[in-house]
Amino acid sequence: MIIKGARVCDANGEREVDVRVADGVVAEIGANLQGDGFIDARGLYLLPLLVDTNIRVQDAALNAKNIKALSDEALEAGIGHIVINPECSPALDNEIVLEFAQNGLHGLEGAKVDLMISALKEDATLSNIAILLKRGAVAPYMSTIAKNDLAIKIAQYCQMYGVTLFCKAEDNSLISSGVMLEGDVSSQLGLAGIVDLSEVLHVSRMIEIARHFKIKILFKSIASPRSIYLISKAKQDGVAVSCEVSIHHLLNSDEACKNFNTTAKLNPPLASSSDVVLLQEALRDAQIDILTTLHQPSSPVNKEVAFYDAAYGCEGLKNAMSLYYTKLVKSGLVSMSRLVELCVLNPAKALGKECGVIKVGAKAQMMLFDPNAKVTMDEKLSLYNSEELYGEIKKIFA
Repeated sequence: MIIKGARVCDANGEREVDVRVADGVVAEIGANLQGDGFIDARGLYLLPLLVDTNIRVQDAALNAKNIKALSDEALEAGIGHIVINPECSPALDNEIVLEFAQNGLHGLEGAKVDLMISALKEDATLSNIAILLKRGAVAPYMSTIAKNDLAIKIAQYCQMYGVTLFCKAEDNSLISSGVMLEGDVSSQLGLAGIVDLSEVLHVSRMIEIARHFKIKILFKSIASPRSIYLISKAKQDGVAVSCEVSIHHLLNSDEACKNFNTTAKLNPPLASSSDVVLLQEALRDAQIDILTTLHQPSSPVNKEVAFYDAAYGCEGLKNAMSLYYTKLVKSGLVSMSRLVELCVLNPAKALGKECGVIKVGAKAQMMLFDPNAKVTMDEKLSLYNSEELYGEIKKIFA
């Protein structure tokens, strides 16, 4: 099959060429390719499928049904590879639960699903990281509620196995009572706040651990511009740290929580309006390495309650590619090629994999995307419900 006249866009840039696909592999790229069977792709982008390494299961309930639903929904949205966050029930912190979850990966027809494992058990003791990695987990995940002695042991395991540490920077004593960012909006609503210093303090701490042990750390779902500044400075010093930010934190401030809108109750909490501007500047300046949909889905029964009692998170997968295109590319914040770096090349690198370039011999994990078509977000538990978005996926090759 030949894809004719597509605007091929990957981490290397854009070019208008024909692409031949045979047996699920890119067999040939060039001009005026001839052969049986073709798709007229003039005016369409041919893009690699996205990679998202920060996805949660419905209502934090880990089971085969929820894993399959995630896989199917992700692929429909243009995401070909997802990694499930281990903060679920049961927690992904031991061999039994890992095997239970891996059984749910058989026979999936949607996006590829991988599992990261929690480096800490629920009682804050160390999990058996070595065995869990040997049995197929792709990366250890650590919240910085871990004390220094445990954080150092976790770093030593990462050093030993050459894996990236996925790290959520937070301070247990500062987040325990808060439900949104501490600031003017939280005061107006009479809600307990979380200071952004909670994140910044522990980013600084973990940078020094990365520097000392010479390990790679990916800071997950960063919300503070100050954290991004510290990470960027460390990178300039040669420390192997990188930064992930969610699309929601780039587009929405804590003002979205007004009227006690529980859809905007996220973890980490949405930043102030002034910090959202700084986050967007950091994106333009290439200080952000990875984007995530931060998909944290909850049933309405867990969201349509008082703000304090509502579950954290919102729907992030539905129309993900259209959302990225409309809000980031069409608005001029990033180029389409840069979006591929942020959503394919870099997250794949964090997993030790190579994706993001459409080339001969590579698996044909791609999508045809029409930038001129329009779709309407019809997901009630999305921050963008009822918005008209540009771009529609016309075909997926997986």
